[in-house]
Amino acid sequence: MTPIMIVALGLLMVATAFLSGLFGMAGGLILIGVLLALMPLPAAMVLHAITQMASNGWRALLWRAHIRWRAVANYLAGATIALAAWSLARYVPDKPIALLMLGATPFMARLLPTNIKPDPDRLWQGTVYGMICMGLMLMTGVSGPLLDTFFLGGNFGRREKVATKSMCQVVSHFTKLIYFGGIVDQAASLDPVFAGVAILASMLGTTLARRLLEAMTDQQFVAWSYKLITTIACYYIAYGGWLLVRTPVLAAFAKGGLQ
Repeated sequence: MTPIMIVALGLLMVATAFLSGLFGMAGGLILIGVLLALMPLPAAMVLHAITQMASNGWRALLWRAHIRWRAVANYLAGATIALAAWSLARYVPDKPIALLMLGATPFMARLLPTNIKPDPDRLWQGTVYGMICMGLMLMTGVSGPLLDTFFLGGNFGRREKVATKSMCQVVSHFTKLIYFGGIVDQAASLDPVFAGVAILASMLGTTLARRLLEAMTDQQFVAWSYKLITTIACYYIAYGGWLLVRTPVLAAFAKGGLQ
């Protein structure tokens, strides 16, 4: 990478880590979209895993007193099952499919029947969501939107939501790093200098967001979180759909079907 690109990506990582530090979400979703546009999918996944481990790990440390460890354990159980299954399949989707799945994930939890309210403290819900989220993580690079919606439905305060989800995401991104950096593509490596810049940028953005999160109310946190998730999800559905329509293979298939 050129020095200009490193600086630009570093600033982007500060901004996305700030966004995630404020809402516990959305920053990683924006960052993976940019990285997928600039890099091959395995390399983008490795870099994204490193930055998100730094961002979420530092955020979990800052808010460690508010982590709900039972919810983390439930999520970890499901994530472990998903990793075992995906290590056998080793499926890596095309970029348009990955973007469409990124956009669709926030709406999955909202389609649940109204009598099934998300509850991260319940073992079966945490395990099922852990399996689904880990599967999405290994296909698209992020599972945040679905996990965000899950935690927003739980009886957690804003600090508990941010802290507990951050700890779950540390597990998820570490698993993704192993999967894409070791199981799928052993050659997907990074410049250690750039990796260091990414880690420091992520920690800086997370730290800057702390005071603003303290000033928000729980009601403001939930309201803005839903708006943010929906806006970003709709963008990725539109972008992924556009890429899918202009794919030569799809165009050739459509042409053959019309003859």
